Amino acid sequence: MKKFCTAFAIGCFLSAGVSFGQSVEAKLKEQGITLDKPTASLANYVKAVRTGNLVFLSGHVSNRADGTGIKGKLGKELSVEQGYEAAKLAAIGLLSSLKAEIGNLDKVKRVVKVLGMVNSTPEFADQPKVVNGCSDLMVKAFGDKGKHARSAVGVAALPSDYAVEVEMIVEVE
Repeated sequence: MKKFCTAFAIGCFLSAGVSFGQSVEAKLKEQGITLDKPTASLANYVKAVRTGNLVFLSGHVSNRADGTGIKGKLGKELSVEQGYEAAKLAAIGLLSSLKAEIGNLDKVKRVVKVLGMVNSTPEFADQPKVVNGCSDLMVKAFGDKGKHARSAVGVAALPSDYAVEVEMIVEVE
């Protein structure tokens, strides 16, 4: 009977989504990343919308919490490495907005889709390498749950000349 009760209790914890591993925010903190409160939207839109178990996140640019950011065009002013960092910054913003929407990043069941838009010259063709800055962070934070479908596209311009804008869809509990 004791074994049954122990197995039943473990089953209840697992079905309730209790994680015995390291929290997502602890994993981020180990990488020197803290999530600040998201900045206010600049127009008549919201940063995140939850419908059912999906959260749709608006495009986030390569902006730091202090208001500075990585701006410029890949293939002209910026290198692939700088673009990678820009995509990572956008991903940090996405995670901040996601946390504000759902309260706890450990509620994420799956990162479903990422769309990365890279401000780039017509001849620049390394958009996927740039958007890896976002994708790599999602996998570091969520493990296999962070692996997602993705599009990485070049665009002629982004708002305020930011280097990268990324939007994301996430499944949550």
